[in-house]
Amino acid sequence: MRYLPLTHTDRRAMLDVIGAPDVDALFVDVPQEARLAGPIEGLPHHASELAVERHMRSLAARNTAAGDVPFFLGAGAYRHHIPASVDHIIQRGEFLTAYTPYQPEIAQGTLQMLFEFQTQVARLYGCAVANASMYDGSTACWEAVSMAARVTKKRRAVLSGGLHPHYVKVVETMAKFTGDEIAGNALKLEPGCDENVLIAQIDADTSCVVVQYPDILGRLPDLARIAEAAKAHKALLIAVNTEPVALGACVSPGEMGADIVVGEGQALGVGLQFGGPYLGLFAVRDPKHVRQMPGRLCGETVDAEGRRGFVLTLSTREQHIRREKATSNICTNSGLCALAFSVHMTLLGEQGLRMLAAENHRLACRAAARLAALPGVRVLNDSFFNEFTVVLDGYDAREVVRALAEQQVLAGVSLGRLYPDQQTLAEGLIIAVTETTTEDDIEALASSLAGVLA
Repeated sequence: MRYLPLTHTDRRAMLDVIGAPDVDALFVDVPQEARLAGPIEGLPHHASELAVERHMRSLAARNTAAGDVPFFLGAGAYRHHIPASVDHIIQRGEFLTAYTPYQPEIAQGTLQMLFEFQTQVARLYGCAVANASMYDGSTACWEAVSMAARVTKKRRAVLSGGLHPHYVKVVETMAKFTGDEIAGNALKLEPGCDENVLIAQIDADTSCVVVQYPDILGRLPDLARIAEAAKAHKALLIAVNTEPVALGACVSPGEMGADIVVGEGQALGVGLQFGGPYLGLFAVRDPKHVRQMPGRLCGETVDAEGRRGFVLTLSTREQHIRREKATSNICTNSGLCALAFSVHMTLLGEQGLRMLAAENHRLACRAAARLAALPGVRVLNDSFFNEFTVVLDGYDAREVVRALAEQQVLAGVSLGRLYPDQQTLAEGLIIAVTETTTEDDIEALASSLAGVLA
């Protein structure tokens, strides 16, 4: 595609059509402090391609790769081993260049892949139907809240204190434009989850209760109990899962009564990738809610000669139907990331996923036991999968993380980073352990942490 820059006259004509006085008027919703007043200082206005390549390589050399040092970061994005065959398959031309499968007769490969992906997600989540993916876990969470309002005809959502704060922010931001009331809860450094608090907040005006499973601290809430309470008030339970490997060991949210299950699929096949692109998962337990789902669904059918085939069965997004009839303004899905997820899941199989989950949990238990033996370190959780929270009595976890990073140990995610305005959480540190973690990594973390706290 050739680069065709717009002239000042072109820009002026477009601004006149939309009624904006200048380009800056298009960015009024962005806070002033987040906007640039001019070019970025220190950057040249132009440079040769060779100079840019050298500069970018020098910047990249300053990064510490997740696989180069003991790595315990999690909190919604996880480092797992991705088989080399995943990358090989997704880079095949017929997948890498595939676009929206509007014409089923020439898009059978893409449609079949999405159909298989949907089947895997539905089985993983314990649900009846899954869609063909979404942008990421946080936007999928909001879409679930929006869907609950359509289903129940109510506009009040209750959010668990254990829901990832980034997900909370996305929900609160979108709710400003829809009029939904968001009842949030503060996170507390306690071993147990906030089931009682949530249940007490459910009333006749509640459309849904949103609970993360496992939650931001790695705890496992009793979804069945919350689902029963929500059902009594004709509200829906939305379960959010950010670590799909956990469902190889834990009972699926759908089996526990969740009406809508959403989450982040990054952990399987996608990789950390500096924060994106990621993969939103979305499923419903009751087939009667399928027409209220956002995005699109691929289905299985037969062609004129009776042969198995695949089609877009349901497309409730505005790209396909009238805008006012759409369930969401989402206009695409994370197709390549969905393919990576599906390939990884296929390579694992059910037994492989269960074995992977068991190894994650074993190593996490090993790490928790080792850290609990250190003076000044308290493991918060009564139960967890591969992620747990430790409390560093008398220390700001942010400072500890920085000190350990200088020793080439990426110790975890401090709660002070996620909740900068809640001083009561400053001593909390979330630690994630996966199959990529070695016994030596755990020992390096424990030894370095002991030295910093001494």
